[in-house]
Amino acid sequence: MSEWHGRITQTLWQWRGVWLFIAIMLVFRSAIADWNQVPSGSMIPSILAGDRIVVDKLAYSLRIPFTLQRLAHWAEPERGDVVTFVSPLDERLLVKRIIGLPGDRVALEANALSINGQTAAYRELTAAEAGIEGGSPHPPQRFFQESILGASHLIMLHPEGRSTSNRDLPPSVVPKGQYLVLGDNRDNSEDSRVIGFVERERILGRATAVAFSLDYENFYKPRPQRFMAELD
Repeated sequence: MSEWHGRITQTLWQWRGVWLFIAIMLVFRSAIADWNQVPSGSMIPSILAGDRIVVDKLAYSLRIPFTLQRLAHWAEPERGDVVTFVSPLDERLLVKRIIGLPGDRVALEANALSINGQTAAYRELTAAEAGIEGGSPHPPQRFFQESILGASHLIMLHPEGRSTSNRDLPPSVVPKGQYLVLGDNRDNSEDSRVIGFVERERILGRATAVAFSLDYENFYKPRPQRFMAELD
């Protein structure tokens, strides 16, 4: 027994540099910056399934590694930010866009967004203008530039009758310390219409760019045009 104990201790000591590196990387990814794989299309056209996104975990605050407890904070999420957070419904890691801030009165009717009595403006785009190479992945989806209260971003809508989400959001006031999030793929997104409002403490960081991207539907072919593309 003592011989095996000695061998294990020696092996651990010999590999101490590797264990230290792994520990530092885990802390770094938990509290400073991370790169997350996106397996679904709920954020098309901004983020595609197969994108690996870069997340700035110091964008708003500093947290104790591996917890949701904040040590310090210096900024709050803004309307239009793409954020990662822990779902209040099932604790999964999700990525969505901040739409409603604390105190906002938000409504979504037939995919028309209104905030504090102001209705968003919509400009239709082609798939190419929306950055979808080779056209819409599943025609005839439609793409729009949605603009409201200084925030502007792309969204995608399905034809009538093909929605997999509850399209509408009754007029609601976002509670203090919470946020309303929606996916850019408005008709296929498990967002605040399903999971409810997201508490500030659950927001882990702001997604800033696509590190690299693989096309899952095309034998994991790289999408070089998306490498290091900034997220709007």
